[in-house]
Order: sequence, then structure tokens, then C-alpha cells
Amino acid sequence: MRVSTRGDYAARALLSLTLHTEAAPTSVREIAERTALPQPYLEQILLALKGAGIVRSKRGVGGGYVLAREPRDILLSEIVRAVDGPITAGDFGEPHTDGACDHEGQCVLLAIWGAAGTHMREFLNSYSLADIAGMTRGEAPWPTTADD
Repeated sequence: MRVSTRGDYAARALLSLTLHTEAAPTSVREIAERTALPQPYLEQILLALKGAGIVRSKRGVGGGYVLAREPRDILLSEIVRAVDGPITAGDFGEPHTDGACDHEGQCVLLAIWGAAGTHMREFLNSYSLADIAGMTRGEAPWPTTADD
């Protein structure tokens, strides 16, 4: 699975809202300036996040976006799903459905791709916005990568 630019931008925008938790809503322009993200694209992303119930918006003077829930209650997996759709390793279907095992080894590979998607979802479920903000502030260790 590959996290899209949209998923990365969504996480960066929400992290910015988390790190700057003023009482007033934050404008798209301000988020774009803090994150160096393109404002028109960011507006589309924030609308998708609003539709998923992750942010709320206020219109007019002093308007902008705020998190709809506490940062500890917003998981990285939820952010990615809101803008990219389901977290899977591919769009291959399930083993033993619609003739999925008609070819040599296909069922084994479908099971492996399914397991890879499950691992990715579990990994992204293990990080909340609060966790990521803590890492950003130096209050928690960064994730480590396994050497191949």
C-alpha cells in the first residue's frame, strides 16, 4: 500500500491543527502557510475530512477549521481512509470468491495481499494525532524502521 499525496497532506494539515490548538478556528490560508501545502488542494482535502467528521468548519470572518474530536481520538488510519479510501494492499478481491482461485497460486497470493493490508491498517491504527504531535514536540520517540 502506498499513502497518496492526499493522505500525507491530510495528516500534515491535521497535525498543524493539533500543534496550534487556539480557541479560534484556523483558516485554510494559515494552515497552508504553516505546512507549505498548496491552498486549493488543501481546501479539497479539508472538505473530505469535514465529511468524515474529523474537522468542523466555521464560515465568515474569523472562520476556519478546528478538530471535531480530541487529537487522541483521531487515528492516522482514519485520516488516510477519509481521503484515500480503504487501506488495502491492492484491489484483488477475496480468496475463493468470483473465481478468484481459478489460476495457479492465486489464492495464496490473495491471502498474502489481504494480510499485508491488515498489517498496514493495524500499524496506522497505532498512531493518533496526539501521538504524532508528541513525537513532533520531542516528547515521545519517533517510530523506527526495521533494517532489511
